[in-house]
Amino acid sequence: MYNSPIPERLKLARKKLGISQKELGIRVGMDESSASGRMNHYEKGRHVPDIQSLKKMANELNVPLNYFFCEDDQSAELAIVIASLSDDEKSLLLKTLKQGSGE
Repeated sequence: MYNSPIPERLKLARKKLGISQKELGIRVGMDESSASGRMNHYEKGRHVPDIQSLKKMANELNVPLNYFFCEDDQSAELAIVIASLSDDEKSLLLKTLKQGSGE
């Protein structure tokens, strides 16, 4: 059985930003009375947020959307670093990586 990386990534990014489940829920438009509970369900893996909600969470947590889908920590960190690069820096990185792989 495949375990989604979303719950762990969501919790890690939220804690790194130093906000509560309730705070994040409210920031992405959830009702104040249910925000904490809903976020808890997402972080425990009981429910999976739809892609629009996950995009809002990514924006609030300052991570790219693909961060939530990375299966290992190193790939998740790379996703964050790459997202922070300018378009020119991304092009240079891609060119360098392709040269290194023999493409």
